Amino acid sequence: MNQESIGIIAGSGQFPMLVARAARLEGHRVVMCGFQGHTDSALEHEADVWSMLHLGQLGRLIDFFVSAGVTRLCFAGAISKPRALDLRPDMRAAKVLFRLRSKGDDVLLRAVLAELESEGLVIVQAAELVPGLRGPEGLLTRRQPSAEEWQDIRYGWPVAMQIGALDIGQCLVVRRGMVVAVEGLEGTDATLRRGGELGGDGCVALKFVKPGQDERIDLPALGLATVRTLAQGGYTCLCYQAGNTLFFDREESISLADKHGISIVGIGPALSAELTAAAE
Repeated sequence: MNQESIGIIAGSGQFPMLVARAARLEGHRVVMCGFQGHTDSALEHEADVWSMLHLGQLGRLIDFFVSAGVTRLCFAGAISKPRALDLRPDMRAAKVLFRLRSKGDDVLLRAVLAELESEGLVIVQAAELVPGLRGPEGLLTRRQPSAEEWQDIRYGWPVAMQIGALDIGQCLVVRRGMVVAVEGLEGTDATLRRGGELGGDGCVALKFVKPGQDERIDLPALGLATVRTLAQGGYTCLCYQAGNTLFFDREESISLADKHGISIVGIGPALSAELTAAAE
């Protein structure tokens, strides 16, 4: 097998490490770039070729991967959106921003993808290299959602799809047929903390993919920190979009959820379509 150079644009969290190790197990050469203030510098030890840039240095980012002979490139890990507001774009990034009519997540990321692809870089979904991270469909925990929790899921799911379509966020908190919190720039964990404070015990959290989102980038993610936040906030149920949501530390997360009586369920395509259509 010929060795291929796999490029990874690395954010925070463990996802870049897992992708890098999976690529190496397949015999590939790992070329990784992180960002100051967002990426753990310890990731350098997971890469064959490494660079740390400032967010907004699009020209240098492209030059780095092209010069390293990268054939496939993926995004892995989170970027702090509030800190991303302070980016200082280089000339190439400034030209991209100038052309955009809005600065929503998807709009901006699609524009960056187009620039990368214009240089012959093939963008792939990082989860293709670590397929076991995809959250499965169905009930994961011992406890089923209660009738009241299913009512909140049925109410919240179509609302979540509308919010996602507006390119706002990937997390929604509901309780007793009311929207308690919507994710903005702050990220999922901060949204869940705010939702728990506002809604009190018994909230239901929904995690979802934005309709029409380019799934090669910015897939929603859950993990042990998410479940800890749910437990601290008195949540009783979490539902997520199965197959398109990354679920880290799944066994530990489910064990913790069972300990606190939290129900976790993956919503598959058929049920998602049914829940969305029921509200129309």
